[in-house]
Amino acid sequence: MNDLSMPELSRRRVGIACAAAVCLAVAPLAQAHHGWSWADSEQMTLDGHIERISMAPPHPTLHVKAADGVWQVDLGNPSQTERSGFTGATGKVGDAIVVLGNRDKDRQQRHMKAVRITLAGKNYDMYPERIKD
Repeated sequence: MNDLSMPELSRRRVGIACAAAVCLAVAPLAQAHHGWSWADSEQMTLDGHIERISMAPPHPTLHVKAADGVWQVDLGNPSQTERSGFTGATGKVGDAIVVLGNRDKDRQQRHMKAVRITLAGKNYDMYPERIKD
């Protein structure tokens, strides 16, 4: 038989239920961050120069200096970005870049998710299935 008293067993069940509720509440937020729901369905092109490169998970990012300011450009997850041919050694700060992607629905944000980046005339397709010609 179990050595736990009824009050201890009840507290344990409440704790497990609370932990499960927190997991269920946080899951949609994580999905929204990694999904496309935050981004416009319309694609745009951003021209600029690389100001900063981060290849760290959960997804690599570029900061691109454009005519209207610095944009955060999210790439695919690390393995997806690498499969596109883009690595931390592909581009460097100061390189000219063209980004095709979907910008944040909040127009106050200079933030977009890249589907393709073009560097030195070479395309790196993060999400080839999403490219609209």
